[in-house]
Amino acid sequence: MCLFFLVNIVYIYIILIYNYYKNKGIDGMREPILYRIVRPIITGLFLIVFRPKIIGRNRIPTKGRIILAGNHTNYLDCILLISCTKRTIHFLAKEELLSSPIGFIFRGMGIIPVNRKIHDKMALSKGIEALNCDKVIGIFPEGTINKTKDIILPFKIGAVKMASVSGSKIIPFTIVGKYRLFNSKLRIEFFDEMEVVPLDDLSSYNKKLENIISESLRKEK
Repeated sequence: MCLFFLVNIVYIYIILIYNYYKNKGIDGMREPILYRIVRPIITGLFLIVFRPKIIGRNRIPTKGRIILAGNHTNYLDCILLISCTKRTIHFLAKEELLSSPIGFIFRGMGIIPVNRKIHDKMALSKGIEALNCDKVIGIFPEGTINKTKDIILPFKIGAVKMASVSGSKIIPFTIVGKYRLFNSKLRIEFFDEMEVVPLDDLSSYNKKLENIISESLRKEK
């Protein structure tokens, strides 16, 4: 009975926080309060349960605009990334998450919704807006979890587009291993930052980003 009461209190508290800050996330360029509350709890449990090896986390700058872009293996990839830096990461994610029963939580975490059925210029604009305020963007250029036998899926151009317009650099990363309980074989590695020169051929930069990640993944095979 006490546990039920406590859970309801926490749930109400989260809703109140979200309702207060829902217009002060990306639009107001303030850090999502829900993210700051939830992150230590989620990452603490995640690191204990999955024991990932994190390589090159020092490459993530402590301030300034930056884009983290890498392969997508599992729904837990976002939590793995969150565990790698104390900075708030604004993920570009499918808009269906926001229409789910717990959509208010995703919105309160600062997610930028993407309509995957179209070339969503609004999502890119929101991402660029965040970068112009020196935020961190997290993106999986494959656009979905790779459930094929291919090393990676063809990259969409959103990451390099945002980098070009905002003058941000991209830090590529790779995720290898399975999300198994108390399995230390899960690993994420961050590589040297990649610069995108505005007005240059974006497709070539997109291919360069894809190659950096795919070549690293091939070495694991």
